[in-house]
Amino acid sequence: MTTERPSSSGAGTLVPAPLLVLGGVVSVQFGGALAATLLPLVGVTGSVALRLVLGAVVLLAWARPSFRGRSRTDWLTVGAYAAVLGAMNLCFYGALSRLPIGVAVTIEFVGPLVLSAVLSKQRRDLAAVCCAAIGVVLVSGALGTDLASLDLVGIGLGLAAGACWAAYIITSGRTGQRFPGLDGLAIAMVLSGAVVLPLGVFEAGTAVFSGEALLKGAGIAVLSSVLPYSLEMIALRRLPANVFGILLSLEPAVAALAGLLVLGQRLSPDKLLGLALVVGASVIILGARRPGPGEHAETALRDV
Repeated sequence: MTTERPSSSGAGTLVPAPLLVLGGVVSVQFGGALAATLLPLVGVTGSVALRLVLGAVVLLAWARPSFRGRSRTDWLTVGAYAAVLGAMNLCFYGALSRLPIGVAVTIEFVGPLVLSAVLSKQRRDLAAVCCAAIGVVLVSGALGTDLASLDLVGIGLGLAAGACWAAYIITSGRTGQRFPGLDGLAIAMVLSGAVVLPLGVFEAGTAVFSGEALLKGAGIAVLSSVLPYSLEMIALRRLPANVFGILLSLEPAVAALAGLLVLGQRLSPDKLLGLALVVGASVIILGARRPGPGEHAETALRDV
């Protein structure tokens, strides 16, 4: 009797791609809140190691990817994706440890915004990018941050995280086209986790294996890695990369709404304006044109 592997993307094909991206954005916000409580326990590399390794364990159990029969191009593609995953997480968590979260998120978002601008071919797309850029700055509250408190190393790490985020969009799309289901993501998480884990143990020591750290790490792995990366990889198979980049601009808006609903934080008028601009940008980019058959992330990324 042959056991069939679970279909990792079957259900995803029934859900509109923009909703998959939105689901990933919401999941990341809860994971980010949990990550803030883990950083003091095990540091930057310890937190990233737990996120990647535990996420890899979950994906291996679910996707059961095959490591055999892969071509050299397959390994180069998934290897690049793994490198980007590790670098992106390390840079962002490093920036987060040095900068206010609003500033860190704003700086990091430069990456996908620039990518969207480069890939855009219509004036309406470029207008949406500008709208999203202004909205992200307003929602994050970066304009109200004292410049004297900014850390140049933190800013550099934030910019590096943004570059990695843009590379993530590209490498995730390409990996999703070469590997079925979530196989590529699972393999990339294994490779990335194997590299970062020794660094995390070196920094945090035995604390990285404590019950509290493992429990929080597991929650972060699911909320910040497994769910969003899986949903985004499925979405990138059917969504142009420039549209995907703009949809990611909903992330700071969702964070602002979460602060209002969960923490009771009141939104100031400038944040409400920024929220409207970000949502408006997503509406503009989705309404600009409807992708034709085969005009998904793979098509958009061929010439990148």
